[in-house]
Amino acid sequence: MIDLHTHSLFSDGVLLPSELVRRAYSIGYKALAITDHVDSSNIDFVVPRIVKVIGEIRAYFDIQLIPGAEITHVPPEIIGKLVTEARELGAKIVVVHGETVVEPVIKGTNRAAIEAGADILVHPGLISREDTISAKQMGVALEITSRRGHSFSNGHVAKTALEIGADLVISTDSHSPEDLITDDWARILLRSAGIPEDATEKIFENSKKLVKRITD
Repeated sequence: MIDLHTHSLFSDGVLLPSELVRRAYSIGYKALAITDHVDSSNIDFVVPRIVKVIGEIRAYFDIQLIPGAEITHVPPEIIGKLVTEARELGAKIVVVHGETVVEPVIKGTNRAAIEAGADILVHPGLISREDTISAKQMGVALEITSRRGHSFSNGHVAKTALEIGADLVISTDSHSPEDLITDDWARILLRSAGIPEDATEKIFENSKKLVKRITD
């Protein structure tokens, strides 16, 4: 499993980064990004600490570890600034909390995240065709999520992205140990979202390509 959207206790997760890594490694993960929630209040505190711990422990685990950030519930007008700041602080992957159907995310967040060049627009809810086209053009991946609630719109995201040819990835939005999943469970989730079996491997490949792009 390559999981590019997880949380530690530096935001609303329950695990220290080291334990999150250990638990992911123990069930066969190949790559893991820690992408704790940030806004202007904590971005300069959270990102450097994730960078630090990953730098200290990566040599002891046979798993690719990626420091990141999830820009969450901020006005669309400042998303671009925060994407830039997160990268300057050492985040190798920046995801943006999309317009999920289960939270009151500000309308226009999806578009702002895409225009800012975030790596992944996570749980983008009922994303429009226009924004999906923009995501394809900008090389921004759209997330299929295993997270309860956010996953309600997986079918819509999958259908729209497949029709337009935008890249999809699957990730967990893990906040606790039981949220981590295996490759087999990821395949079941993709099929459940209406993605044909012959397209699931391409989604895994999208994650591999994204990891290579952000770590080279």
